[in-house]
Amino acid sequence: MPGSRVRTADVPVDDAVDEVVAAVLTASRVLVGVSARSLARVEESVTLTQFRTLVVLDGHGPSRLNLLAERLDVTASTALRMVDRLIAAGLVDRRENAQDRREVVIDLTADGRTLVRKVTRKRRAEIERIVLGMPVGRRRELVRALVAFADAADEPAVVAEAAGRLGW
Repeated sequence: MPGSRVRTADVPVDDAVDEVVAAVLTASRVLVGVSARSLARVEESVTLTQFRTLVVLDGHGPSRLNLLAERLDVTASTALRMVDRLIAAGLVDRRENAQDRREVVIDLTADGRTLVRKVTRKRRAEIERIVLGMPVGRRRELVRALVAFADAADEPAVVAEAAGRLGW
């Protein structure tokens, strides 16, 4: 039913795959909205996809183009176009690999790193506001559910202290 809220607490999870999927889709809309707003408030010339590239570079450090493309789950040509736009914006640079001069690595510039930090602070503050609006007793449930969801997706866990650093 469009516009209706899904309450998985009323239905056993094993019998409620559609309800779980609907709830996750709804939550993903919330998170995409938070992401878009946090980015728009800081930098209007960077898309969410480009920001994701900055976050991946921030989290993994300098990367070869093919490895960056793999981490972003895009083709190398798509990654190259994105990197070219980010170079033009002064947010990443391309340089020779010190260990293998035939290789080129992509890394954040100081401006790119600053942008990731600013957007992450905005995003974290908005997510914190949402979490504080939840009943205290439900927060632990949410943590367990999200950890299980991330495990099922084979997404590496983020420790609480590092959460502020990982802008995406």
